[in-house]
Amino acid sequence: MPVSAPSSLKAPQLRDPAWQGRLFWSLAGLALLWPLLQATEFRPWLLWQPDSLRASGQFLADFVPPAHSADFLALLLRETWRTVAMATVGISLALLLAVPLALAATRSLSISALAGRMARGPFWLRQFLRGLMVLLRSVPELVWALALVRVLGLGPAAGVLAIALSYGGMLGKVYAEILESGDGAVAQNLLRNGCSRLQALAYGLLPQNAAELASYTVYRWECAVRSSVVLGFVGAGGLGQQMDNSMKMFRGDEVCTLLLVFVALVALADRLSAALRKALA
Repeated sequence: MPVSAPSSLKAPQLRDPAWQGRLFWSLAGLALLWPLLQATEFRPWLLWQPDSLRASGQFLADFVPPAHSADFLALLLRETWRTVAMATVGISLALLLAVPLALAATRSLSISALAGRMARGPFWLRQFLRGLMVLLRSVPELVWALALVRVLGLGPAAGVLAIALSYGGMLGKVYAEILESGDGAVAQNLLRNGCSRLQALAYGLLPQNAAELASYTVYRWECAVRSSVVLGFVGAGGLGQQMDNSMKMFRGDEVCTLLLVFVALVALADRLSAALRKALA
């Protein structure tokens, strides 16, 4: 008499039992995406029309060979240094704004919350600070730059302050979330034993979150480099302003060299982030 195979040795099902649910949600997502595509007038097939292909081909043909004259490379080196300086100073000022906001908004560092429920005063203070961070990061740095250029005039100073204000809100929000996502028991025990907030931060929260905080900071510096390029189009100086000038003069070879510098800066930021994570691991 044949013995039936154990249930664990049965042949696997040939059809995914969850395929109907996946198909339904995929179609539902496409149905919701369609009116959004219509609202944005997304028509990628226009790129393949003869006029579009001719214009794109002419623009790309001007990229070769990249500009490499001595005068242009000297100008490029100066503007690259100005762009990196703008991003670095902007991030430094953003940190001066973000770190106090993040520490004040982190619940794990609240002394009044040790009893279970945060006191009314600290609670509303944290809500106010979180609202301030929402305000800072909700205004794009390009809008900040447009307003600051009218006050400070053309030049990198407007770009530095625009990055500082916008990124201060971003960094403060993410720092607070990173600190609160870790194990706050160590920091709270330190607070219960009489340690200050800074001591609880240094010995309770930073050791477990230092790598993530450093990686995100370097990533934001990389974003600040890209933002400083965009801000150059509104008169904040740097590589962006040179890119604007080159595009207006239809100098594709200069645009190509500028794009290569952008890629090198992003690659540098990626290597720096990897090195920091390895050092803090």
